[in-house]
Amino acid sequence: MKLLLISSSVVHGHGYLDHAEPEIQSFLGGARRIAFVPFALADREGYTAKVGARLTSMGFETVQVRSAAEIDGADAIFIGGGNTFRLLKTLYELDLIEPIRKRVLAGTPYMGSSAGSNVAGPTIRTTNDMPIVEPPSFDALALFPYQINPHYLDPDPSSTHQGETREQRIREYLEENEVPVVAIREGTMLRVENGVTRVAGSRNARIFRRGVEPEEIAPGSEIGRL
Repeated sequence: MKLLLISSSVVHGHGYLDHAEPEIQSFLGGARRIAFVPFALADREGYTAKVGARLTSMGFETVQVRSAAEIDGADAIFIGGGNTFRLLKTLYELDLIEPIRKRVLAGTPYMGSSAGSNVAGPTIRTTNDMPIVEPPSFDALALFPYQINPHYLDPDPSSTHQGETREQRIREYLEENEVPVVAIREGTMLRVENGVTRVAGSRNARIFRRGVEPEEIAPGSEIGRL
């Protein structure tokens, strides 16, 4: 199974997917036809056009997913960012959960960004999004064994904001759930191949487990066989 889970498609100072392009090129290898899942945004056609133009510049062909047929005919799958609740609800409505799982477990490369990374985990309970729609379940693709929290923000000691930090919210999740959380800062990616997860990109990943202090994992390091 091959996964590339990207925290964010855009980071400060870079254009769309610019920071991730070297990793994407390496990850996708000989794949050419990419099935793009645009369901996290309302404007699916516009979203597909934007992604298609960017992937074309990398040498890939993009086909918009409307049914399982596009999944079956693709060399790789890319699920883009947006609202995770809307994304998951649509995956259920179009009966795409199992077709995607089947292809990825059989070796088709899976790439996700933001919401697309969220749904690669067991559930979407650690998304940052508002529940603008209600999916039939929080259960997601369960390709990656830990929960994902993209766009992770570290507490700002100089801020006057008195609301909960991201760390506090993840710790609350772990009060009710045992599955660990991998928080990926903007600029961070997780690459999974042969059962081994490696941190890629420019910033650390942070792993939260119940009852222990968070662990920092530097780019280039392996999280291990999860």
